[in-house]
Amino acid sequence: MKTNMQSSPREGTLRVENAEIYYREVGEGLPLIILHGGPDFDHNYLLPEMDRLADSLRVVYYDQRGRGKSGGSVRPEEITMESEIEDLERLRRHLGWESMAILGHSWGGLLAMEYAIRHADRLSHLILLNTVPASREDYLLFQRERAKNTPDDIARLAEMRATAPYQTGDRAADEAYYRVHFRAAIRRPEHLENLVSRLRANVTPEGILRSRRIEEKLMEQTWLVDGYDLIPKLEGFPVPTLIIHGDQDFCPAECAFHIAAAIPEARFGLLKGCGHFSYIDCPDQVFGEIRRFLM
Repeated sequence: MKTNMQSSPREGTLRVENAEIYYREVGEGLPLIILHGGPDFDHNYLLPEMDRLADSLRVVYYDQRGRGKSGGSVRPEEITMESEIEDLERLRRHLGWESMAILGHSWGGLLAMEYAIRHADRLSHLILLNTVPASREDYLLFQRERAKNTPDDIARLAEMRATAPYQTGDRAADEAYYRVHFRAAIRRPEHLENLVSRLRANVTPEGILRSRRIEEKLMEQTWLVDGYDLIPKLEGFPVPTLIIHGDQDFCPAECAFHIAAAIPEARFGLLKGCGHFSYIDCPDQVFGEIRRFLM
């Protein structure tokens, strides 16, 4: 892969039905769309680390409908997994790409798999970075492991959700909540503070409440559905796939193994000393794996 000098970020918007999608692109080269997690966050928490890929790739981030700079007047009730997939497909067409690589982090990994199952012919590569579970069964495993490993945190989070500041979308209360939620998911305390400060950057209380409702809606259509399971649909998946997981991720590596086992010739990297935000914990390992895969 040819290496280029990293260019300045470029911003744009894409008008879709009942919404306007904000996107940010940087670099030149193989097209790569990065899907943020949450699903109640926006792309901001991935910066600046993920921009390292822009020295040799054309990297595009976007805020998923109703979140971040794609908030606008979006109604959570209008958002479905199908609308999420269609927004991504419309962005691909808007950018003029016949095919592209996709990197999904956390919940973005689930969205990436949902898109890939439907549109494999439009993908050159699929990268799942610290992905969440691909089935209801593995989601329940994730929940059991969290309850076993961090029972005090689980109890504290329930208490925090019941407070008035949290329920009204107060940003300080929201940050305090995620400080507890993610402290078992990231290796160093200073990295945790940095991450938490990015999760809701420039988001209003109304935006926080809207994002939470969107998260609830999407969970109701995936993990909370009896029998939800993408694994059988990934068997025989024809696109080169890289799965990167941290051995200290609060989402069990077993969940990622199940995905890797289903995809023919998928490459799986389990990184030592890395948590759920491995691009922060272990950037050299993560970006080295990605570059070797794409080159």
